[in-house]
Amino acid sequence: MMNSRKPSPIPADPTIPQGGPVIRAGRPTDAAALPATERSAAQRFASIPALAWLATGDVMPAEAYLPCIAAGTCWVAEDTDGAIAGFLSAGIRHDCLHILEFSVRQDMQGQGMGRALLHAAMLRVQQTHMPGGLTLTTFHDVAWNAPFYRAMGFEELTSPAPWLAELLAQEEAQGLPPGSRCAMRWRAAEKG
Repeated sequence: MMNSRKPSPIPADPTIPQGGPVIRAGRPTDAAALPATERSAAQRFASIPALAWLATGDVMPAEAYLPCIAAGTCWVAEDTDGAIAGFLSAGIRHDCLHILEFSVRQDMQGQGMGRALLHAAMLRVQQTHMPGGLTLTTFHDVAWNAPFYRAMGFEELTSPAPWLAELLAQEEAQGLPPGSRCAMRWRAAEKG
C-alpha cells in the first residue's frame, strides 16, 4: 500500500553559493579518484588526537564505489577545473538511502560542496519516496559530523534499527572509540 502523504519540496539551500558547485551523478571513470578524495578529507582528523590515526588509515578501494555509481546513488562535486572535489556514495538499505562515504577534499572544505552533495541525496530520497529517509553513522562530537548533520535536519536515533546498531558495533570493532558514534536519519517533511 502506498503512503498517501507526499513529501514536501526541499527548498533551495541558501548557503550554497549561486553558480556552484557543480554536482553530478558519479560515473564509472570517477571511481579511481574517489580514494584520493577520501584520503584528503580524512586529513582533518589529524587535529583530533583520539582520531588522528584516521588521517592515515585505510580508505575504500575504487572498485567499492562502482555498485553505488551503477545504482545512481553516488554524486560528485567538481571544482572549477572539473576535477572531483568531493563525493557522497550511498546504498539502499531496507527502506532507506544509507550514506556509505561522504568526503570533500581538504582544500575545498567550507565552500558549500558538502551541503550541495547532501542536498542531492536528500532530493533522491524525496523523489523516490523512501519512507526510511536518509541515514548514516557518524561521530557525536566532531564539529563536521553530527553537529553538521543536525543543522541539515538530521535527528539522532536513540534506538536505531538493528542493521544500524550492527553497523555501529562493527565500527567499534574496527577501532573507533566506544560510544563515539551515532546513527542519524533525515526524512523529507510531509505536507499536513
